[in-house]
Amino acid sequence: MSVTDPAAVPPPPSAVEHLPDDPATLKQLVLELLATLQEQRRDNEALRHRLDLLLRRLYGPRGERFDPGQLLLFADMAADAGAGSAEAETPPAASAKPKRRCRPHGRRRLPEDLPREPRHHQLAEAERVCPGCGQMRLDIGTDRSEQLEYRPASLFVVEHFVHKYACPCCSQRPAVPAAHAASQESEAMPSHQPESLPVSPPPPAATSASSEPVSSGQQPAGPGQGPAAPAEPLRLSEPVALVIAAAKPAMPIAKGLPGPGLLAHLIVSKYTDHLPLYRLERVYQRQGVFLHRSTLSDWLAACAQLLRPLYDLMVSVVLQSRALHTDDTTVKMQDPETHLLSTARLWGYLGDAEHPYNVFDFTVNRQRDGPVQFLANYHGYLHADAFSGYDGLYLPGAGAAARIIEVACNAHARRKFYEARGTDALRAHQALAYYRQLYELERSAKDFSDAQRLQMRQDLAVPILEQFHQWLVAQRPQVLPKSPMAEAIGYALNNWEALRRYTEAGFLAIDNNVAEREMKQIAIGRKNWLSVGSPRGGQTAAVLMSFTSTCRRLGVEPWAYLQEVLTRLPGLPTEQLGELLPDRWEAARRARMASAPVPTPAASPASSESNS
Repeated sequence: MSVTDPAAVPPPPSAVEHLPDDPATLKQLVLELLATLQEQRRDNEALRHRLDLLLRRLYGPRGERFDPGQLLLFADMAADAGAGSAEAETPPAASAKPKRRCRPHGRRRLPEDLPREPRHHQLAEAERVCPGCGQMRLDIGTDRSEQLEYRPASLFVVEHFVHKYACPCCSQRPAVPAAHAASQESEAMPSHQPESLPVSPPPPAATSASSEPVSSGQQPAGPGQGPAAPAEPLRLSEPVALVIAAAKPAMPIAKGLPGPGLLAHLIVSKYTDHLPLYRLERVYQRQGVFLHRSTLSDWLAACAQLLRPLYDLMVSVVLQSRALHTDDTTVKMQDPETHLLSTARLWGYLGDAEHPYNVFDFTVNRQRDGPVQFLANYHGYLHADAFSGYDGLYLPGAGAAARIIEVACNAHARRKFYEARGTDALRAHQALAYYRQLYELERSAKDFSDAQRLQMRQDLAVPILEQFHQWLVAQRPQVLPKSPMAEAIGYALNNWEALRRYTEAGFLAIDNNVAEREMKQIAIGRKNWLSVGSPRGGQTAAVLMSFTSTCRRLGVEPWAYLQEVLTRLPGLPTEQLGELLPDRWEAARRARMASAPVPTPAASPASSESNS
């Protein structure tokens, strides 16, 4: 029998001096305790259910349908009724939170822009004859209903035919492109020309056995100069005036097999739907085309190289933000030579509302060189965790203030108090009560302007933070140095200035959860494609993830965007590159849709709609 150390057991919360005096903090403390109690009750019920199943599997006969939980059915109902009457006097934890909007249930109206295929179900001519009088039945109306159908995506081949045109008479003129030839002949030729003319050599002239062909430098004999030597028949192998039709558009991969739609599908499938390349290889093989995963990997690398100028433009726009959110996550990298796995990093940088792009960077380790190089030209606020690699960014320059100001994440600090509930429940719940007040203020100011949010924080959040700071300072000497509560209090006090900095501006956030959520998308994909094959593969993933993540943030359909970008980007002038940024592309697309005429379907004389 082990003896418990009395010093390790926290004192019972019976003394009044251990409780806060503020009524608002006391209310939040009660709500936190109720939430913890409800969570523990759910855990106990789940454990009891698993224990019952285990006991039945070990000791009960297989054919027995008796559930031990049935004995406690009415007892639980009675306990719930008693708990309900007791909790009626105390406001539940959920009552303090704003009600969430319920998503509508049931059948929704199908989008009008979906293509529709009408199918008319009619009687044959013989069936329309009335058996009573023998006359033909008349069509008096229709019942209309809609059915949502699916047609699997399929591969198809686009064949490009570039037509060439030759003039049989101009044998010495060099070949010119169609645009240059059209500009020279626009004055001498009529405006309307046939698209193509058959090219046939002129009929050969009569020749004699002793005649010599006229060389290219000779002129035919004029009148009075004797008979001219007959010309040699024109052959198509000789140089002729050649006009080539407008060349096919530049391909995303020069002389490559894939089209922009296939490449866009490949990018979206891997970095939005998280499908690894070996699964995509099987998907394409089911459609009759075998594409090896190494080929697909090379296509992704070529797409990243093509999109690199647009990615660099997005990075430059993101670095103009007043406040950035950043975080990093691990990814396994395979060495191309030894095939050994090492731990690399993907860093995410999220711009503010005026620069709404998400860009990623790849490094082979977690050293400070990654963020230092990426943020070399950035000036503003940086939301990040307490990683020591960021510390060099916050240092002031020579005789100047720091160009990057740290904004710490309160969600990280709150999580440490949440994890300390099992060892020091009273202090943990009191700290969570302070954080509940702060987050309730942020939820209420969700729709405020920056100026209104700043005023609210100065009036309401700053006093709570000051009271919370005094409580942390008072509790620090009373906890064990190595306990989870001491770690939580130390983390909060060591980063206190950065934790409260969000109250200095209305556009700052209380935490860094937006970057944390974006890292979860990488974690989901990492479970499927497992690793990157090289540093170049990591850079490819960073570039392509930047576009898919930004499309998800802005609500842009990623395949439609990438398909058009990969079509227009080859050969696009640099000054027009900004038109392909995701938000500008989406705005232009919506403007085109708004200005396009809406087709009005012809109404039938007699029709009735059915919702079946």
